[in-house]
Amino acid sequence: MNHRKIQMPREVYIGPDVIYETAEILEGLHLSKKALIITGHHTYDAGAKYAVENLEENDYEVDVKIIDDASFESVSEVEEYIDSDTLVIGVGGGKIIDVAKYASFNKNVYFVSMPTTASHDGIVSPLASIKNPDRSTSVKANAPIALIGDSNIIANSPFRLLSAGCADLISNFTAVKDWELAHRLKFVEYSESAASLSIMSAKLITNNIHNIKPGLEESARIVMKSLFSSGTAISIAGSSRPASGSEHMFSHSLDKILEKPKLHGEQCGVGSILMMALYGDDWKFIRDCLKAVGAPINAKELGISDEDVIEALLMAHKIRPDRYTILGDNGISKDAAYELAYNTEVI
Repeated sequence: MNHRKIQMPREVYIGPDVIYETAEILEGLHLSKKALIITGHHTYDAGAKYAVENLEENDYEVDVKIIDDASFESVSEVEEYIDSDTLVIGVGGGKIIDVAKYASFNKNVYFVSMPTTASHDGIVSPLASIKNPDRSTSVKANAPIALIGDSNIIANSPFRLLSAGCADLISNFTAVKDWELAHRLKFVEYSESAASLSIMSAKLITNNIHNIKPGLEESARIVMKSLFSSGTAISIAGSSRPASGSEHMFSHSLDKILEKPKLHGEQCGVGSILMMALYGDDWKFIRDCLKAVGAPINAKELGISDEDVIEALLMAHKIRPDRYTILGDNGISKDAAYELAYNTEVI
């Protein structure tokens, strides 16, 4: 029989001020008292310093490493600080958590995820996105042993990041459609429970759309819980399929085209409008939900040119040739790309 391990955090804490319980949470897990905190310049002030104070007050030996990007170089730098008894804690946005996750995986030590923003679903998934000079690579890692998401800190982070997290979740609707299509046409392995959980995560946003507002702790909590369940869907599936389809391929194409890519979730949201229209399904629903959470719905709002949209649509099918989506094996024609972008008012 083919058994596959499903990796999930052992404990999850999402709520106001949980960062001040960091030591208590870690002691309950009987983990090492030697902690390495990976963070960034901004996120040190936003969150990491509170975790450091709390750990030091409770006799933890704490080291802090500040990184600038999610590159293989950053991962190697971090690994030099890790011994066999180090507990790695990533405090920050997606890039920081990805580096902490991958470095701890390579050194075979436990990792705790402590997001300061809710901008994408990598906070609990067993995958990390690390940049090569010219592109991002998704690498297998371990899911965190614990997730500590302080909703006050997340509510105080820039609302644009929360809005991007919502857009990333809303794009699950097209990701699951692509997965079902690949299952039907290519007999790709499909998990009903992972797909349902992914859609539920998206609906948690679309059903609460009017409760998602800047500076509101409750909004941060809703988005964090949705990102957690979306990341869990990825763990159950053993691949990013439940949360990443043609709309993510569109986003990854923009990453290649643009000198300075926009936020991942924002790009995926716009991609989701386009791909839902390609399915002949309710793309206006996707657009209206994105608009309601303050996410961009067209090239202009995203801050890119119409040409960028077309170019990304034309190359998207080549991003992951192994991942079958609505774009098929050969992609769409230039005329079809124009028509699609024009009809959905993306350009």
